Amino acid sequence: MSSATPVTVLALIEQMAARLEAAGLSFSDGFGHGTTNAFDEAAWLVLWKLGLPLDDLDSVENKVVAPADIEQVAMLFEARISSRKPAAYLTREAWLMGIPFYVDERVIIPRSLIAELLVDASIDPWLDENTRRVLDLCTGNGSLAVLAAMTYPEVTVDAADISPDALAVARINVDRHQLQQRITLIESDGLAACPGPYDLILCNPPYVNAASMAALPAEFRAEPGLALAGGADGMDFIRSLFLNAARHMSENAVLVLEIGNERGNFERAFPHLEPLWFETSAGSDQVMILTREQLA
Repeated sequence: MSSATPVTVLALIEQMAARLEAAGLSFSDGFGHGTTNAFDEAAWLVLWKLGLPLDDLDSVENKVVAPADIEQVAMLFEARISSRKPAAYLTREAWLMGIPFYVDERVIIPRSLIAELLVDASIDPWLDENTRRVLDLCTGNGSLAVLAAMTYPEVTVDAADISPDALAVARINVDRHQLQQRITLIESDGLAACPGPYDLILCNPPYVNAASMAALPAEFRAEPGLALAGGADGMDFIRSLFLNAARHMSENAVLVLEIGNERGNFERAFPHLEPLWFETSAGSDQVMILTREQLA
């Protein structure tokens, strides 16, 4: 890349996107962490490194980039390509439904489809004026707990995780969004230390089956396996959850559960259950809702 000819922000993004593509990065190996193609990922990283607005490329695309800054951008992309770490681990930030969250290697990159359902009010028909206590189980970096507290100003949220490291990251995000008074962090193996009863439980658990875990690309292997691996059929955590959930739920409570691409394994494991499936950006077989009565 010559510095003799002025390089604009847009041209730099296009060059870096070409580097990502030439390195063999694709949606299947890494862009599931916030972007869906090489151009968007390049734009995110270039704008972040240059300290420019992440959501307004149009206003800066013709801005000329200094040679020293081009060199810094190139180093960042070399790190992305050589380490195969998700971009969010390099920037220490991920966005979910327009809200920024701190992330590092202690947690998976937040991407739960439950976030969509909170923001678009899909869950609201199962809630009422008595919905006061919410549990975000397997909270990770705390993003769903934060979004639930933002969406429902009248509720308090318990955010539970088995990983003290994950809870340390969640603490950063709870504090960042000034929700310390409404979100309580709990170290818990499943529901064991969660007091309840809860009116709404949100859960994006480890659900990836063993065969899929073995085939994960490098970007996903950079994430904590504890937050991904769900045993042979992906249902280990969910079996335990279903054994105990009803005891932690109020009379009219519901459980919103994400299972990714594991619907076949779910139906084989729980043939008697008939959940309602939500429509999401990833289809209509990834997130379900179950009532306390179904789980009792």
